[in-house]
Amino acid sequence: MNAAPSEPEPVRFAIDGAEIAVRLAGDRQKPALLLIHGFPASSASFRNVIGTLARTCFVIAPDLPGFGGSAPIDRPSFARFADVVDELLARLGARSFHLYLHDYGAPVGLHLATRDPRRVRSLIVQNANAHESGMGPTWSATRAYWDDPTPEREAEATAHLTFEGVRDQYVGGVPEDVAERVDPRLWAEDWRVMSLPGRLETNRALVLDYRHHVARFGEIADYLDRWQPPALMLWGRHDIFFDLAETLSWLRALPRMEAHILDGPHFLLETHPAECAALMDAFIRRVEAQRRR
Repeated sequence: MNAAPSEPEPVRFAIDGAEIAVRLAGDRQKPALLLIHGFPASSASFRNVIGTLARTCFVIAPDLPGFGGSAPIDRPSFARFADVVDELLARLGARSFHLYLHDYGAPVGLHLATRDPRRVRSLIVQNANAHESGMGPTWSATRAYWDDPTPEREAEATAHLTFEGVRDQYVGGVPEDVAERVDPRLWAEDWRVMSLPGRLETNRALVLDYRHHVARFGEIADYLDRWQPPALMLWGRHDIFFDLAETLSWLRALPRMEAHILDGPHFLLETHPAECAALMDAFIRRVEAQRRR
């Protein structure tokens, strides 16, 4: 019989001069699972799957600096966020981990993976971009800003940093019956947090810094080609930010990847938590069984 789901433990650490919030759940002697959220959310994205995953793993779900309950840091960038998460892992004694990538979690997590590939037990890819194929027409204003970072182009590239833009991260372009399954309180809370001091500045900086993630696509491709980590894809097909063609790029990069494309949005865990939790749990169990052989 399965044990009762583990309730996450909210913990705070002082890292890089800022207070970092993290949800922890499960037995620390079990394999670690690092869950990295996307924009504009927080570790709350994982609230409906942590209980299931904590039966198999020691779950670590941080709020990135400037998101959720974590304070902003100076000079925010995805590389510096990776430094913060790396320090968090060290303090928790997590020498290796299964790595969940979603949205902004991809540039953070892939910094960790390319720095020390042996630490990564597997990848779980949920609407996370690592190839040019994922960057469709919705990225045109952002690309123009990267090429010529003027105030005018910054305004165009950061036009989504509004209440309406935050809402669209959840339900923009999503079929009505699917959108109805997403709680409006989510984007209201995200916007409340984003309106706190220093948060909008963090998000503006990350829009520009994402160009460095794109510049690393070649390095990431080399990592995937050489290391071929066990991988699971969970993808919401109604994502207006990362083109569906991105799924094929991941499958070409990792030919043994297990892939599930679901009738959900960019924030797939809001509409399909039970399905995704079961798929992740089964996948991690298989990977761990293979590692013991």
